[in-house]
Amino acid sequence: MTSDVGQATVAVLGLGAMGLPMATRLAGAFTVTGYDPMPASRERAETTGLSCAATAADAVVGAGIVLVAVRDAAQVEGVLFGGDGIAPALAPGTVVVMTSTVGMDAVASWTERLDDLGVALVDAPLSGGPVRAGDGDLLIVVGAHPSALEAARPVLERLASTLTVVGSKPGDGQALKTVNQLLCGVHIAAAAEALALADALGLDQQLALAALETGAASSFMLSNRGPRMMHGYDGDADVLSRLDIFVKDLGIVGKAARTAGLATPVAAAAEQLFLLGQTQGLGTADDSSVIRVVAPQRRTAGTDATGTDATGKDTDGTETAR
Repeated sequence: MTSDVGQATVAVLGLGAMGLPMATRLAGAFTVTGYDPMPASRERAETTGLSCAATAADAVVGAGIVLVAVRDAAQVEGVLFGGDGIAPALAPGTVVVMTSTVGMDAVASWTERLDDLGVALVDAPLSGGPVRAGDGDLLIVVGAHPSALEAARPVLERLASTLTVVGSKPGDGQALKTVNQLLCGVHIAAAAEALALADALGLDQQLALAALETGAASSFMLSNRGPRMMHGYDGDADVLSRLDIFVKDLGIVGKAARTAGLATPVAAAAEQLFLLGQTQGLGTADDSSVIRVVAPQRRTAGTDATGTDATGKDTDGTETAR
């Protein structure tokens, strides 16, 4: 493959919660041009000093690496091959790095169509959230031809603290990310149920969380989402990962499992919690708000597990027989 572009020039398409911190992180080591269809997102990016193009096609001109950070497969399709897609503007030798979690279905088609243009696709879904993206502390799993991977490696290593190559073809990264999201979704749902149960049993959630984190029941999602679950009841939890992302991702998990002929009943149960949250208007809230599906409100402060307070009265003020 003959390259007509400079590998030190990067275009970042999608300047949302993950795309913007990745772009600013890359700008510390590469020449970066960003693009987002939302004017407000471009304006926010420009306040960080990032250079933004007026169109996606303009952004990729001269870029050796094009990093795509959009929501789902439909958006990837539109960015690459839609009416305003970048495919006609990509020079031979360009490497497209797809960071989105989109499932495996369309990856083979995208790879083939880009290959016809002399462009390689690196399948590199990632995990870690916006703060870690800005710090270069992401987990990235990669499926790519070795030559494409080597071209993209400096960009990937700038973003990742853990870079795991899982296969030699695009789609392999999506496969492992699907497995990853099964566990993440289940762990968040389980953390929500556990902390809701602690509250229902009259325990202090903060103390319960601290105790659970020291033992065998601990998990990254319990420690990371647990405090946000409690803040969410007060309406002040930061939105670091939207709840409806897990509606999408656990949908991908379910489809992949059915295609493989594998039952995943625990993942399916977790998916239902996130779906319920979305139907209750929590789709754009932080995914930790799934605890409000399990327990819409905290118990009254000072109430014990029997529904009585320290005076021996029911929470409605009536005396309780003992």
